[in-house]
Amino acid sequence: MTDSIVIIPTYNEIENIERMIRKVMSLDYPFDLLIVDDGSPDGTALVVKQLQKEFPQRLFLLERSSKDGLGRAYIAGFEWVLSKPNYQYCFEMDCDFSHNPDDLICLRNTCVDEGIDVVIGSRYVKGVNVVNWPMSRVLLSFFASKYVRFITGMKIHDATAGFVCYRTSFLNVINFANIRFRGYAFQIEMKYIAYKLGFKLREISIIFTDRKEGTSKITGNIVWEAIFGVIRLRFSNIRKYKK
Repeated sequence: MTDSIVIIPTYNEIENIERMIRKVMSLDYPFDLLIVDDGSPDGTALVVKQLQKEFPQRLFLLERSSKDGLGRAYIAGFEWVLSKPNYQYCFEMDCDFSHNPDDLICLRNTCVDEGIDVVIGSRYVKGVNVVNWPMSRVLLSFFASKYVRFITGMKIHDATAGFVCYRTSFLNVINFANIRFRGYAFQIEMKYIAYKLGFKLREISIIFTDRKEGTSKITGNIVWEAIFGVIRLRFSNIRKYKK
């Protein structure tokens, strides 16, 4: 029985899901894997169910009826993980290989060895480590993190990063009912909660590679939610996030 589980939210990831599952299952450390599928019409969940026969003790599927935002998918995953007593470390990761599964071990080692509560796989802590993104998107992402850093006061270079290791002891204190954001601003909100509640955060450098298969889920509404949501977040009552 392992102490670590990776949550991967999916919507129409048929091109990537089997390869990703097999890669995580092949790592030197035995990570469990929870797929949270938002009713993918392309059959993503069916592929997971087939692979569960091959990995019955380590691969889990949480099916939701419809696409309801990245934040809601992760919260559903967190609640599932926290209902199991053995997990001490919970990871967020994308399904499209923009996050290298090999880096899961480095994130976990940093969390375990250095006593960190939230370890962030950062694109910007050592320059700009992004591959195959158009310059317009690199600049948007880079300056968005600068903006978040300025508004919130967090000393984080990549506040929108979605490759994260959380200690479940941190997740256990959060009142998920009061999490506000559904899109990528959710990632900022989680880091801000940890920062304001006094948990230890650390960034480690990763290389982010744009997806080769499937399509991006980022929309204009998600970007605007992040831009204006950060200001509301800065003036929110942090106590409402704690159980």
